Amino acid sequence: MSSLTKSLTLSRRIFSACVRHHSSLTNELIENMDKKSTWDRFYTENSSRTPTFKNFEWFFGFDSVRDFIMPLLQTMSQPNTLLKVLDMGCGTSALGPSIYKDSAFPVCVTCADISPIAVGLMQEHVRFKGIQPHNLSSQLEFVELDCTQLDNHYGSNSLDLIIDKGTTDALLRSKEGKGKATSVMKQCLRVLRSSGSLLQFSDEDPDSRLLWLETAVQEQVVAADVGVQEVGELRGVCYYCYHVTPHSVVKL
Repeated sequence: MSSLTKSLTLSRRIFSACVRHHSSLTNELIENMDKKSTWDRFYTENSSRTPTFKNFEWFFGFDSVRDFIMPLLQTMSQPNTLLKVLDMGCGTSALGPSIYKDSAFPVCVTCADISPIAVGLMQEHVRFKGIQPHNLSSQLEFVELDCTQLDNHYGSNSLDLIIDKGTTDALLRSKEGKGKATSVMKQCLRVLRSSGSLLQFSDEDPDSRLLWLETAVQEQVVAADVGVQEVGELRGVCYYCYHVTPHSVVKL
């Protein structure tokens, strides 16, 4: 068994255990995490477990990755410029709203998910909580969006930061998701500005994820650099931040 196969197998077990703990999803559905119906069912079941809304965080919450996100946004900020941030596959995470609430510089945060159930739950929660931005010019929105269809929603060079916390992991661990994951990477590089970044948060070992990222990037028209930093260990699992930065130079 190759190191890539071993890593994916271990990561799938960890990811699947997390899903089973919070849902009655079967193995068949876990293998279809690239499907809208799977997530509609997951968020319907998860929200029915408690009488009041509770954010569901894949891997970890905002506090664990604040120092990866906020300093990066600060380096991008310019006077009178609204930074455009996409939380891709947001689910019911508090990540996007936390950026909106904590950012001292103006940001437009779009929290996007394939499941209208998740989007509706978050819209209702934010209205109920009355979350206010640190910067009065900041904006927050929730949209139903399949991340494999970014091209249909965003123009080229339109986003400053894309955050992917577990979305690519879900695609890579699905039966039919590997091709979709590569397509998503291609579209992310297209819609990011040349000064922008993609941050992938994952529990996949760098030996495997860096190989996949570098291979996926090489297949694209837009050149990009790929790096990794360790986020830390949580419940015995080590997590990483994979940082992809596009170049303004186009490969010939």
